Amino acid sequence: MLLRVALAVAILAIFVYGLVDVIRTDGRLTRGISKPAWIVVMIVLPVVGAILWLLIGRPRGTSAQRQNYRHPTAPDDDPDFLRNLELRRRQEAEAARLKKLKDELDAKAKDSDGGKDKHETDEHDNDGLK
Repeated sequence: MLLRVALAVAILAIFVYGLVDVIRTDGRLTRGISKPAWIVVMIVLPVVGAILWLLIGRPRGTSAQRQNYRHPTAPDDDPDFLRNLELRRRQEAEAARLKKLKDELDAKAKDSDGGKDKHETDEHDNDGLK
């Protein structure tokens, strides 16, 4: 009885592992027949299909390799992110410096006018009427 249960669990484990492996494998990397055909073989012949997949259809040399990620996992590891962060910081500092210089220039211009704005001058008011 226990042997039957163990055999059934082993068959199910091989079938599930083989089917999941077929589904997760890139279709261009399958060998022998196409990926949809491998899935059909796995469903029609569970144990034989799984064994055939593991021996014939599975791509070789890619099972133990991890996928190579193109981008760093954390933003502080990404050189482009750090470069853009530094550029943004410099631009904000330059904008603050220019605003401070403009405010100082406006304050000096106001002091040199005696506190009057351009619109408050009386150069066209020659007749004394306001």
